[in-house]
Amino acid sequence: MHDFFAANRRSWDERAAIHARDTTGAYMVDAFLAGADTLYPIEAAEIGDVAGKRLLHLQCHIGLDTLSLARRGAIVTGVDFSPEAIAAARGFAKRTGLAADFVEANVYDAARRTPGPFDMVYTTWGTIIWLPDIRAWARTIAAVLVPGGSFYFLDTHPQALCLEESDGRLVATYPWRTPDGGPIPFEAETTYTGDPTPLVNRKTFEWMHPVGDILSALVDAGLVIEAVREHERLPYGLFPLMVEAGERLYRLPDGMPAMPLALSIRARKA
Repeated sequence: MHDFFAANRRSWDERAAIHARDTTGAYMVDAFLAGADTLYPIEAAEIGDVAGKRLLHLQCHIGLDTLSLARRGAIVTGVDFSPEAIAAARGFAKRTGLAADFVEANVYDAARRTPGPFDMVYTTWGTIIWLPDIRAWARTIAAVLVPGGSFYFLDTHPQALCLEESDGRLVATYPWRTPDGGPIPFEAETTYTGDPTPLVNRKTFEWMHPVGDILSALVDAGLVIEAVREHERLPYGLFPLMVEAGERLYRLPDGMPAMPLALSIRARKA
């Protein structure tokens, strides 16, 4: 796994620098620095009151959501494996004066690398596809939570990740579960924000985790599932045919059968 993680880290180091510059405004950096909250409407409506909670944000990237949670009153620690992302996050914390800890670490090392335990673990948008072992992920979450602590997860729906657009249709293209634990390779010439800067580290590796595996891993790790919700909007155009849905979200166009595009889970440590 070291080679796969190393390739992904190189790509995310490169992307983090581009995202922190935010020439296209996709990350709302200027608005954030002026006081805006960067959370999308789905998670903003579902996470509840975080004021005063010790909160761990896994795979925090450049830290804007982490710092938005701090603005909501949480005592936050962000974790990411990219040193460039962590450097950017610390820079935004300094520029805004918001209190937050940022730790450069692999998710699987979070229990020994962060100042836990925590009242809440939070992870959203583009996270578990970068992790090969969903059960180890769930055990890490359980390990860092206090008894009764909560976990919130929101990401692209695994069903949608199996599809690609072809001639205006969505076609099943990728396996629902990564075969034999091996990753699926992808290549991208640029990052996803619309910035035209060519990427040097274009190749990345992803793992597919079906809904059943995610839920079973959390239950087996000692978490009680409190809510599972499916959503028909995403904060990005997963497929070229998607249209704007307002509030920085995208949906499938009118006339196309509706399908779940995002999945959220709320759980609690027993």
